Amino acid sequence: MRGVVAAGHPLTAEAGAQILRTGGNAVDAALAAMAASFVTEPQLTGLGAGGYMLVAEPGEAPALLDFFVAAPGDGADPSARAPLVPAEVFFEAAAQVFHVGAASCGVYGTPAGICEAHRRFATVPLADLVAPAAALARAGVELNAQQAYIFALLEPISASTPEARAKYWVGDRVAREGDVLADAELADTLERLGAEGAAPFYTGDIARAVCECVAEQGGTLTAADLAGYEAVPREPIRVGYRGFDVFTNPPPSAGGILIASVLAQLDREPAPPSQARLLAAMESAHRARTPDFTEGLSRPGFLEEFMASQLGSTTHISVLDADGRACAVTCTNGEGSGIFVPGTGVHLNNMMGEEDLSPLGFFTHPVGRRLPSMMSPTIVARDGAVHIAVGSAGSNRIRSAILQVILGVIDRGLDLVDAVEAPRVHWEDGVVYAEPGVDADALAGEGRKLAPFKDRNVFFGGAQAVRRDPATGELAGAGDPRRGGAVVMA
Repeated sequence: MRGVVAAGHPLTAEAGAQILRTGGNAVDAALAAMAASFVTEPQLTGLGAGGYMLVAEPGEAPALLDFFVAAPGDGADPSARAPLVPAEVFFEAAAQVFHVGAASCGVYGTPAGICEAHRRFATVPLADLVAPAAALARAGVELNAQQAYIFALLEPISASTPEARAKYWVGDRVAREGDVLADAELADTLERLGAEGAAPFYTGDIARAVCECVAEQGGTLTAADLAGYEAVPREPIRVGYRGFDVFTNPPPSAGGILIASVLAQLDREPAPPSQARLLAAMESAHRARTPDFTEGLSRPGFLEEFMASQLGSTTHISVLDADGRACAVTCTNGEGSGIFVPGTGVHLNNMMGEEDLSPLGFFTHPVGRRLPSMMSPTIVARDGAVHIAVGSAGSNRIRSAILQVILGVIDRGLDLVDAVEAPRVHWEDGVVYAEPGVDADALAGEGRKLAPFKDRNVFFGGAQAVRRDPATGELAGAGDPRRGGAVVMA
């Protein structure tokens, strides 16, 4: 066995597994899967998106690569900025307003992230890694049930511009299950990435096309923003939990530090934590996300200060290879801005219109600052050997999903599939959102305000996880059915 890939679509996972079979390592596989996800999950990720990658190599400390979206506006006139366009999305028992349009577009990072990860960790030529994705884009991908649900959910966004309708609609309706969507322009652009690297996207003709397109429609993404962007290596957060080392995304991202704070709280108490105790810890972490917290994320030393005080959207790919290397990479386009760059197939992100990323208000982030994402690729290790690699999609529900998978395996002794598929809860703004199978009566008896769902739902994230059995070395994976997750062994 060469390894295992867990991802949000069967074709995404297969693209990664194909690279493992031909001798590539976990990062090679993750990059191939990442490029494929731009085609198979086009409203969740893409070349106009951002993300994070966490890599653990045998005998070395894990490394985090930050290529998330940054606030734009270097040299732009903010008074000329067009208004954000609201789009309300209805989940089963919850509604969320997203904001799109040209003003929502931040400085994308995925081309830079792919190329920097390839330079640092990969062994297979980049052109070979993006070739499966380009082939999928040129031939077309049949929309499966889970992606069709995403398309229906995000219809208000794909209806917001003629360009988005041209990509995501069939005739007078949004694409449905069974429809085949191809994008020759995206295929060409992926092949250019493989042949020329990231330069065209930041200082070349694609960058110029991006800036012209955004400026014409009232956005503030400029040539200076793109030329100054780079993927940034960071030291992951490390927190102990039940004898394991948990490595996750550090500041200026927000999600990893909140996950670490919950684990640190629960580690002082007997295992497994009760549902009431887990919710209390989730609530404590959520309430800690104050204006001072948000402002402090970019300050040196903030991680140590915050953890000391606590102790007193999106798609994810996880890969393990046979040599003990692990890679967890989470990317998001938000929900997409509806802005497509002519001739490229690039759908720009709507990160500046995400309320979850702007708790102090829209357009309050200084130009160039990375937005405080909840995305948290995470690795659980013991004695230097990777035990679990996991991450999730799902906006503010990301940290809840990752926590519950980790607790399911470590504290409850569940196998990986059961831990990923177990019913989830999420606390936010005084409300407990709960999937079926959660003891709602007990929560109501504690005085909790409930928003029960009738079925498992994409609202609760999409956790894709892989695991190496510490006793036998056997590899396993779990794809989240909430997001059409799939596992492919190589």
